[in-house]
Amino acid sequence: MPLPDFNNAGDLPDRVYEAPLSEVLFRFGTSSTSRKVLALRLERMHRIAIQSGFLLRFVVFGSFVSSKENPNDVDVFMVMDDNFDVGRLTGEGRLLFDHAAAQSHFGCSVFWVRRMGALGGEQAAIEDWQIKRDGSRRGIVEITEE
Repeated sequence: MPLPDFNNAGDLPDRVYEAPLSEVLFRFGTSSTSRKVLALRLERMHRIAIQSGFLLRFVVFGSFVSSKENPNDVDVFMVMDDNFDVGRLTGEGRLLFDHAAAQSHFGCSVFWVRRMGALGGEQAAIEDWQIKRDGSRRGIVEITEE
């Protein structure tokens, strides 16, 4: 099922949608130069997260999955396996799981939690990212396998 149209606020309707990376890149990463750059960053971060061997869920939220013509960055939330040890990572993998370093290196906001640390369970932790700063809710996208 394709992702729905934006609502009047320029967001996806309130829900956690599932889509393969290729659909997310096509839908949100082609309409402007800044979106094309951000799409490449998203693809790179997703690949690095998968290469860790511990990625369980990868969610994209914020202005990248909105109608905003030129989003500033990509916002990502990941749920990692309980055995994930960030201390064993090197290079870009290590940078991806350090919020400040990820912002500096990838130009993206990255948040993550181990499954056991997800308050209320992993689904509730994911759904919390639907809440915008003004308290309203928006749709977000979980990247699934192709």
